[in-house]
Amino acid sequence: MSSHSTALEPGAAPGRGSNGRAADALAAKEPDPPRDSTRTQRFQDALFHQVTRFFAFSVLAILAAIIASLLYGAWPALHEFGAGFPFSAEWNPVTDKFGGLISVYGTLSTSLIALIVAVPVSFGIAIFLTELCPPALRAPLGIAVELLAAVPSIIYGMWGLFVFAPLFADYVQPVLSVTLGKLPIVGALFQGPENGIGILSAGLILSVMVVPFIASVTRDVFEVVPGILKESAYGLGATTWEVVWNVVLPYTRVGVIGGVMLGLGRALGETMAVTFVIGNAHRISPSLYEAGNSIASTLANEFAEAASDLHVSSLIALGLILFFVTFVVLALSKVLLMRLGRSEGEKT
Repeated sequence: MSSHSTALEPGAAPGRGSNGRAADALAAKEPDPPRDSTRTQRFQDALFHQVTRFFAFSVLAILAAIIASLLYGAWPALHEFGAGFPFSAEWNPVTDKFGGLISVYGTLSTSLIALIVAVPVSFGIAIFLTELCPPALRAPLGIAVELLAAVPSIIYGMWGLFVFAPLFADYVQPVLSVTLGKLPIVGALFQGPENGIGILSAGLILSVMVVPFIASVTRDVFEVVPGILKESAYGLGATTWEVVWNVVLPYTRVGVIGGVMLGLGRALGETMAVTFVIGNAHRISPSLYEAGNSIASTLANEFAEAASDLHVSSLIALGLILFFVTFVVLALSKVLLMRLGRSEGEKT
């Protein structure tokens, strides 16, 4: 053996030189982390865990408190009128006879009209911004659409009453009356006083309000579609419509449905804009031109003027019905999204 070879020291690992032994010595000399620092970290972690848990359960507590307060306030009306309260069309503060059917009908009718108008318009806006719009106009148009969501509802109501309603009565309602009003089945919906106020006007104002929400969500989910999927479809000779219908919508249908449900929830609870143009009349008519009422507009108009305890309780019962309707809509949308997700998992 060569005279330059070095014998292994007792307890030393083979192949470790002087540098390895020096590193081991430094590691052995490093002090352990102080106990105070460890205790502080454990305390911070436990505090963070408890604070986040408190925030999460506080939402459930607030929800339970709202439900309990609504049930407590609505109990006199529910006890007086029974389970038929939501299905009674009577609303007479003089005789203390109340029912919620008129307000429920107005709420559902205006929300349905809003979705029928807003969903196609929102899809068109989203498709144009993601597929057809020039790059120079994409950002300004997108910002303009989003700014509509920032307009207060009372501004929409004032605009609807003083600008939209007169124009609608002079130029749109007469045309609808002589065209759709002559059809055998749906004709009754478009017959009546042409004054620009009523269920149809309220639904159209609502559609303008929910378009920014649905269009923004739809545009965002359209933008997450991988470009290679669309490029492949275009390479196979597909048109823009075929790409949107066969590629973009199937890929993003869960997000699209979520955006539509967001718009529906916005429409169900709208108050001031509907109050200005719905007419605030407690009656049900087959004509969409006739004045009506919604749950939110009834609460806004009559809560401050309610004289009897039963009247106040009936208004709170209407709020409970609106809460229940919104909860059912959101629950159904959640079930639909879960089924879509499950079906997508089975396909893959």
